Amino acid sequence: MNIFEKIESGVRSYCRSLPVVLARGRGYHVFDEEGKSYIDFFSAAGSLNYGHNPPEAVAAVSNYLADDGIVTTLDLYSTAKREFLAAFEQSILRPRGLDYVVQFTGPTGANAVEAALKVARLKTGRSNVVAFTNGYHGVSLGALAATGNRGKRDGAGQTLNNVARIPFEGYVDGIDGLDLLERMLEDPSSGLDCPAAVIFEAIQAEGGINVASTGWLQRLERIARAHEILLIADEIQTGCGRTGTFFSFEPSGIVPDIVTVSKSIGGMGMPMALVLMARNVDVWGAGQHNGTFRGNNLAFVAARAMIDKHWRDRRFADALALKIELFDDLLIAVASKHAKHGCEARGRGMMRGLKFDDPEFATRVQAVALSLGLLIETCGPKDEVVKLLPPLIIDDAGIARGMAMLDKAITTAAAAPERTSPLQAAF
Repeated sequence: MNIFEKIESGVRSYCRSLPVVLARGRGYHVFDEEGKSYIDFFSAAGSLNYGHNPPEAVAAVSNYLADDGIVTTLDLYSTAKREFLAAFEQSILRPRGLDYVVQFTGPTGANAVEAALKVARLKTGRSNVVAFTNGYHGVSLGALAATGNRGKRDGAGQTLNNVARIPFEGYVDGIDGLDLLERMLEDPSSGLDCPAAVIFEAIQAEGGINVASTGWLQRLERIARAHEILLIADEIQTGCGRTGTFFSFEPSGIVPDIVTVSKSIGGMGMPMALVLMARNVDVWGAGQHNGTFRGNNLAFVAARAMIDKHWRDRRFADALALKIELFDDLLIAVASKHAKHGCEARGRGMMRGLKFDDPEFATRVQAVALSLGLLIETCGPKDEVVKLLPPLIIDDAGIARGMAMLDKAITTAAAAPERTSPLQAAF
């Protein structure tokens, strides 16, 4: 028994399907303690959009520490926070016409969701929230109430209340969830209390890479406005360029009242989370939501470095668009080649997936890919989708090589006996 199995809690999860001991990371590669290299199509569940140890962020943080820069400041003012806020306003908010105030929550996405739900309830005086089937928003109690995954919900240890569930787009053939929502809001006998907010993901990541159409998002916004319901966009995994635009809701033209941001906003994996909200929604009293580590100055420094490098002009986004075209072409080719396994390409931008008919087959693909040197994860209600999240800084050669590995992993998994365990098939 190794030290991890000896004293780490049984709650650990990713290490069970990716049983390697990682030591180093650079760009879109990670290296285990024996020196084996892996192409990373996992990106710490979307926390490393700019790759491992981006040089500009490493240099900025190293220089800051060398100058005795203060590390943690609660919500006190600091030079690092000021420089981050200025860069975020100038390069992210202003070009998109977004007039949001920024709340620094605790360092996790779930904390940002908790704050978003709380301020929505505080603003409206209502307690109910509408969420969608297969949505994922975190595992703290408020966020978990809005999360669909039964396995995660079973870990709550108590009843999860004040959230009504509506079918996401495409959840059931022939049933329009927004028709249902609109009818229930208009019917005083439907049993649905008018909610404080509707929380949504433009692309459901953990739920199976389910993409909401532009028309669906626009109609959701119209319904929310008609009933004075606040619209909360969960951009924790889809944000920071993951889908091709900084925010995944941008192509639809909608303007959410509240946006949650975390994961890659920290620049290089530094813990950081934000709630962006319209100025009239910011009804907090001083200290009504706080957290010890909401003033992580190393995250401010790294985040500013990545904003300055990648988002001050169009060059990064334009280069990313070309990579997305290649990724899309290769993904469609792989899905077509393996169509007999029910292989279906999903997603947008650099948030992609391959859905298989058999969840166990997807698990075998993940295990074989690991043996070949490719890190991927699975998602979806039954883990039937292989999720692909390469760093946005990956080059064309890395995309092509990673997709070739994935193609080989599918072929190898298909050739393995069905009763062979995933690790036996891989190794």
